[in-house]
Amino acid sequence: MNRNQTVTGRNAIKLGTADKVTMGVIYFLLGVAVFITLYPLIFVFSASVSDPYAVYGGKVWLFPKGLQWRGYTEVFSSHWVFVGYRNSLIYLVLGTALNLFVTFTGSYALSRKDIYLRGLLTGIIVFTMWFNGGMIPTFLLVKGLGLVDSFWAMIVIGAVNAYNFIICRSFIQNSIPEELQEAGRIDGCNDFALCARIVLPLSGPIIAVLTLYYGLEHWNGYFNAMLYLNRRELQPLQIFLREILLQDQTIDLSMDLESLQEIELIKRVMKYSLIIIASLPMLILYPFLQRFFSKGVMIGAIKG
Repeated sequence: MNRNQTVTGRNAIKLGTADKVTMGVIYFLLGVAVFITLYPLIFVFSASVSDPYAVYGGKVWLFPKGLQWRGYTEVFSSHWVFVGYRNSLIYLVLGTALNLFVTFTGSYALSRKDIYLRGLLTGIIVFTMWFNGGMIPTFLLVKGLGLVDSFWAMIVIGAVNAYNFIICRSFIQNSIPEELQEAGRIDGCNDFALCARIVLPLSGPIIAVLTLYYGLEHWNGYFNAMLYLNRRELQPLQIFLREILLQDQTIDLSMDLESLQEIELIKRVMKYSLIIIASLPMLILYPFLQRFFSKGVMIGAIKG
């Protein structure tokens, strides 16, 4: 009987001609989508390690031409690149930690059904997703708090994202049984112990999702730095990248080049090199957190 079931199972997975054609078309379309998605990154990396004359002449399409590391050498010869990288990492770590602490603790509080005015507070938070004070009133507020040209302007401002807050609240409310929390209360846990010892260990998926969301926001953010940071030693890496990409300015480099044409060629390769350098931390972080996405986001977003 087991042998017949095995044979039946093997026959069941056989595909007909139409099914094979359909699967072939699906795989082809997926391959095209993957290539379209990856090609810009592949091209930027190839251009960053290619001969500047080959890049300028449009000879680099997919693979590097005339392999060399001149762009990276010139980028890392600048003191400001290391300053920007250091600042971005500091803003990333401290800012994301503050975001997670405020978002998670607030979400846990509003997930409790015994919280007074729970619905009103949630509504106020949701209201800020569509309406806010605007750029100028926000700047005046930040200036009044003394945070302009301060390290804390990049960490404290935007400590909570309303969308992430709602996802986290829904995750805790729908995924962690109230009976489990009641059992903790019977064992003598107070609210802080319940949050730290019961709710937090069971919230790994949503914590991973929020870490990536907030981390990307901090790492790629440059607008707040443009508004609130005037001192160059406090500016993140994205400001220097913006200067090179949009304003066609280079960082203060001591380059001994023979001609202005060669300088222009090196500047073009430096653009691609700095893009790779700026993207590398998120490219490394994403594979470790990607497996939590489906569970964290879907459970947090299906129910209100």
